[in-house]
Amino acid sequence: MTGWDIDPEGVQGVLEAAGERASDLEGWGEHYGSTLESAAAAAGTLSFGGGGGGGGEGEGVGLVGLALSQFAENTRGDVMYIGARIGKSLEGAYNAAVAYLEGDEAMAAEAQRLALLAPVLDLRAPGEDPNGPV
Repeated sequence: MTGWDIDPEGVQGVLEAAGERASDLEGWGEHYGSTLESAAAAAGTLSFGGGGGGGGEGEGVGLVGLALSQFAENTRGDVMYIGARIGKSLEGAYNAAVAYLEGDEAMAAEAQRLALLAPVLDLRAPGEDPNGPV
């Protein structure tokens, strides 16, 4: 752990500033899906004249709406990962700094190591059974 030189006030300031930015991103992530859904609805549909649109799945959603829907579905995990990564990094920096300041350099190194691991995400839809379909 040689080479660590931690200024507690500096660490606190950086963590507070980063936490505020993370809160901004959290709000953005919450509105991500609804914004894409709204854009898909506003994109409208194509009409080639004649009868009603074919009656299949996705009726009432045009090509742009369908593309936006698929984009949202395929990027959902990425958006969730960004938030989880930020949270894990901030928590790890805090834990490592606290352990170091308490004189436990081994614990500080372990906190830093754990913070670098990729977060594990739960990508199930809200209310989805954790044991899978019945």
